[in-house]
Amino acid sequence: MIDVTDRHCRYFHRLLAPRIRLYTEMITTGALLHGDVARHLDFDPAESPVALQLGGSEPEALAASARLGQQWGYQEINLNCGCPSERVQRGAFGACLMAEPKLVADCIKAMQDAVSVPVTVKHRLGLDYNESYDFVRDFVGALYEVGCRVFIVHARNAVLKGLSPKDNREIPPLRYAVAQRLKADFPEAVFVLNGGVATAEQAMSLLDEHDGVMLGRAAWHTPGVLSELSSRLHPDVEHMEPDAVVEAMTRYAETQVERGTPLRMVVKPMLGWMAGQQGARQWRRTLSDARILNTNDPLIIQRAWRDLKLRMRKAA
Repeated sequence: MIDVTDRHCRYFHRLLAPRIRLYTEMITTGALLHGDVARHLDFDPAESPVALQLGGSEPEALAASARLGQQWGYQEINLNCGCPSERVQRGAFGACLMAEPKLVADCIKAMQDAVSVPVTVKHRLGLDYNESYDFVRDFVGALYEVGCRVFIVHARNAVLKGLSPKDNREIPPLRYAVAQRLKADFPEAVFVLNGGVATAEQAMSLLDEHDGVMLGRAAWHTPGVLSELSSRLHPDVEHMEPDAVVEAMTRYAETQVERGTPLRMVVKPMLGWMAGQQGARQWRRTLSDARILNTNDPLIIQRAWRDLKLRMRKAA
């Protein structure tokens, strides 16, 4: 989710789902230790609870980055061992780390020693076309031995050569039963299922068999799924009506624009919000029109919303 779940996206998603746990895009240790820390780690308190996802393979660097994450207020530090992109592979981290469980265990232990918040792992089921259960069981087991208790399982293999990141989200077959088997072998650990979850109905059915479900691209392309799922999981919690969400995002955009953030960055996660609604195409067109967005006028959000509601009333 690099360049996707930035702080503006997370703020918007929090408005839709008050209690879900949000995750940052993967941030490398190099970016934190040698770059602009505030640019990468600053977030609005309204986003909480939010987890920091790190990319790296050096225990000391990961420990230092985890420490920064805790200092900035993140409630969980997650190590990404699932990203298959070539850029990540060149840095010797992401999914290719699954081939080195002892190194990953050392990384987890170093981070645990550095922070008091939970340290978790996101991983795949295997590498390339090796579907041996022993491989992922031993990987999880090595991390379990050093105290890791939360595993986010993207229930596909990662094919490191020959498939793009997009292909890796679609071509390797989903194997949800393997994630269930991990839970049976490590009953005291928490296993959160990831991969192929597109609708609230599907997520709810999977929660009968798994400790949690993580949505990735579905939350980006059709954010409304978060509202639907949140309402079903937490019927006792007050959820914002769309009018209130628009108002809140307009106020947030005003604050961000005053700080120098381009409006296009703030509205980008809202583009798919109205997917399936009458007028959704015009909503998306307005909020992605460079000529309009270059005015940096946050009231554009409200104008787009009024146009959408008008189209919906005419269609009713």
